[in-house]
Amino acid sequence: MAVGESKSRSTEKLPGFPALKAAAVQLWPGILICGLAAIAAQFLSTHYGAPAMLLALLLGLALRSATVGAERVAEGIDFSSRTMLRLGVGLLGARVSLDAITAMGLDAVWLVIASILMMVAVSFALARVLGRGWRLAVLTGGSVSICGASAAIAIAAILPRNEHSDRNLSFTVFSVTLLSTIAMIAYPIIGKALELDTHDMALFLGGTIHDVAQVVGAGFSVSDPVGEGSTTIKLLRVSMLAPFVMVLSLTLALTGIARQGESAGRPTIVPWFVVMFAAFVALASLGIIPQLLQTALWNISSWLLLVAIVGVGLKTDLKGLLDMPSKAAALIVIQTLLLAGFVLLWIMIDPIG
Repeated sequence: MAVGESKSRSTEKLPGFPALKAAAVQLWPGILICGLAAIAAQFLSTHYGAPAMLLALLLGLALRSATVGAERVAEGIDFSSRTMLRLGVGLLGARVSLDAITAMGLDAVWLVIASILMMVAVSFALARVLGRGWRLAVLTGGSVSICGASAAIAIAAILPRNEHSDRNLSFTVFSVTLLSTIAMIAYPIIGKALELDTHDMALFLGGTIHDVAQVVGAGFSVSDPVGEGSTTIKLLRVSMLAPFVMVLSLTLALTGIARQGESAGRPTIVPWFVVMFAAFVALASLGIIPQLLQTALWNISSWLLLVAIVGVGLKTDLKGLLDMPSKAAALIVIQTLLLAGFVLLWIMIDPIG
């Protein structure tokens, strides 16, 4: 066999390698910028206590002027804000175990389901009254009722895109993170003033605060049992992300709403990252994923979402974000207050008994 023929056959075994190499060359500058900004955000968060997600968004917004029109980094930034975003959401499922959730009791499950349904209905009504669009209503309502910035990221990934999509996502991430930080301080004080016991305090904190990190901070500031219980309730809310996105995606497909800015053709009814999320939940619930691997996957997910949020910030026009109507801020503040009121009312009435 000739040497040339041998080389030719060995190359044919990897037909996709040149394309992968070309893609990597095209993507790495943008991904590097997002990654370095994410590391800076985590460093600042660790040393100064500010939410890493909020810092990542702000760094992305600050760096935007240096990257606008730079074709060399554009594709990598787009990859970070889309593909890495979806992958990060998919890996979130590795942290959710049905055993831990059911240990909290059926009242917690019904509370979470009822609060999500309430928030969806109220969000559409509020958006109509305040003159806001349905996309923002779904985005803010889902992020407030489920899991803050992570939910906003997942929901934005399947909503039909328009010229305001990146701005709305940045606004929602910024708002829910800021409100979560305020709630982390205020809600334990409110719970103590109402003399909530350990179980009810866990329900209140885990059922109302938007982001996982702030739930952990608020819960363990009260006591270890409250911290563990509130974190479990929060993970129950996180587990609702997959069915919520699945139902939303199915609704968009059945109503024939076109996905602007995406590839033409039939819309995906179940996005791949939702399937990935559900698969990891199942594996974690069956005990197939070891604890060490669960922790590793959760950390990888957190980093991917942090990098993705930098990418979202880099794609968001800061002027447009600052020009966001005050009614949009009113929408998400009212949603947050209504969720807190609903959960407290549920605890007081105890409809499940």
